[in-house]
Amino acid sequence: MVSAETSSPSSVLPVAILAGGLATRLRPITEKVPKLLVEVAGEPFFTHQIRLLKAAGLTRLVLCVGYLGEKIVELYGDGSAHGVHIDYSFDGPKLLGTGGALIQALPKLGDTFYVLYGDSYLPVDYRAVGDFFQRSGQLGLMTVYENRELYDASNVWFEGGRIKLYEKKNKVPQMHHIDYGLGVFRAAAFAGYPRDAVVDLAEVQKALVARGELAGYEMHQRFYEIGSPAGLTELDTLLRAQAPR
Repeated sequence: MVSAETSSPSSVLPVAILAGGLATRLRPITEKVPKLLVEVAGEPFFTHQIRLLKAAGLTRLVLCVGYLGEKIVELYGDGSAHGVHIDYSFDGPKLLGTGGALIQALPKLGDTFYVLYGDSYLPVDYRAVGDFFQRSGQLGLMTVYENRELYDASNVWFEGGRIKLYEKKNKVPQMHHIDYGLGVFRAAAFAGYPRDAVVDLAEVQKALVARGELAGYEMHQRFYEIGSPAGLTELDTLLRAQAPR
């Protein structure tokens, strides 16, 4: 357990954005454009993510990039034009997976950081999540949503405020929640995992659950994503409807 007194305020924590995948479900769009740059409501998706994070006061971003990542650097640079500071962590010759990408980026992330998927649009109170994590004293936190198979396959058994099981392949009847797409971690959560190797973040999370070191935070508003054509169309429609006329 980590003392909350020694923790940094959640508002100053960096946000790691996992954006190195091939985005095969969005092809042919992503054959020449990385997922973060896919157009949504007339702008690159990453611009919409930046707005959400800035509204929460989160302005230190570390992009974990791989496939076509240089195009993101070319467009956004150090982030100053958007009022944020962006660092980049490249996978290298091979894609390292979601966990491997975070391990690679640890020198830029420090002791404690948020983790956001590069296809997640989450209009939520990020700092409330970070504050809850700091109080928990755990090594990691997963946000969960009572999905009941509505938007995707439910993969979390969450009961009594605790994550009892997280499993994508071997489901149990008690799984009514889903990984919401926002997490918080301490660097120590990745201790013992190899560097420059393929590591799935889900495996790290499962190991934390088994040791009772993954806090759960339930969200009550639905999530949006652009990882699928249907999700992309839905978010595009939503943001166009919300745009000032």
